[in-house]
Amino acid sequence: MEGAASLRFASVARALGQAARGRGLVVPGFRSPPRLQGAERTVRRRPDGSATVSVQLRGRPFVAVVADMVEGVVVSNGLDEMDATRIRTALWEAVSGADDVAA
Repeated sequence: MEGAASLRFASVARALGQAARGRGLVVPGFRSPPRLQGAERTVRRRPDGSATVSVQLRGRPFVAVVADMVEGVVVSNGLDEMDATRIRTALWEAVSGADDVAA
């Protein structure tokens, strides 16, 4: 089951990357699990503007994992409230076709 979650994670990461890139956003790297013990999501920003979003897969509904990935893109790009809402919607639309997110 863990392998299936990893494949779904990779599929969603690709879909989010494509959608973010298409909107001129910085595409963070995605990894699992976070290095910070007990964290469900962390975002590490680098001086060059890149970021890594780390998400806990194990023991969580996959829709929560996707929500953390979407929010990681928003946080990595430092979007204001209006842009963040618009981008969240676009990112959710992009992943809804990539995989059965709720399963």
